[in-house]
Amino acid sequence: MVRIEADNRPTRIRVLVAREAARRGFPVGVLDVCTAAVAALPVGGAGLSAMSRSAASHPLCSTDEISGRLEELQLTLGEGPCVDAFARGSAVLTPDLLTAGLQAHWAVFADAALEAGARAVFSLPLRTGATSPGVLDLYARIPTVLDTEELADAMAFADLAALLLLDTSIGETGAPADGPVPVHDSTDLGAYRAEIDQASGMLTIQLGVGIEEAFARLRAHAYAHGRQLADVAADVVARRLRFSPDAEGDRAEEET
Repeated sequence: MVRIEADNRPTRIRVLVAREAARRGFPVGVLDVCTAAVAALPVGGAGLSAMSRSAASHPLCSTDEISGRLEELQLTLGEGPCVDAFARGSAVLTPDLLTAGLQAHWAVFADAALEAGARAVFSLPLRTGATSPGVLDLYARIPTVLDTEELADAMAFADLAALLLLDTSIGETGAPADGPVPVHDSTDLGAYRAEIDQASGMLTIQLGVGIEEAFARLRAHAYAHGRQLADVAADVVARRLRFSPDAEGDRAEEET
């Protein structure tokens, strides 16, 4: 773990992130922020999701399989520290997912995250003024508490990620030359987002509901069938799956 001096913290963090980008041989992206954060903090992995109050949220990148799973879980379930951090506009720190009450608060996510291999999760909203384009999630495999300096470092990483996202319009994650692959890289992120939005729009017609309820139904179907949201959206767009007002009437078949 790399210890960051408090003096001129933003500059030092920029240097760590730039080193990650140089090592990969790509322009600096949010994946480099996640990778540098894992090296600097007592965590096992990091992930980042683009968030919006007016559209579906989208995982952008992750450093390993567990962090990728946590991003997908929260997106699919619509609950978890990432969702709460974005809604509140403040960090949600969970040193131990086995803490009493969390299973009730995150009825499904807490157990699913534990099963995935996470024990502690720290979610930090990305903020630049009044704008919040997403959330940075950090996880640890064991109960973990971030001290004051570590939390300040984590928030500085989140601040840099926010600047990068706004500068690139949530388009550049930085695809790795080797090692863990981001959940969605810059070459397919736009298509990923568009397909989920298109599927949600199709469900508003099939179900006769608003866009938010359509997205919730899409998300619920993905969770109920143990599938990723993007895969269900692809089936809807390709007309392999049609929804009906009765959830049990969803048909996984080609439309005629």
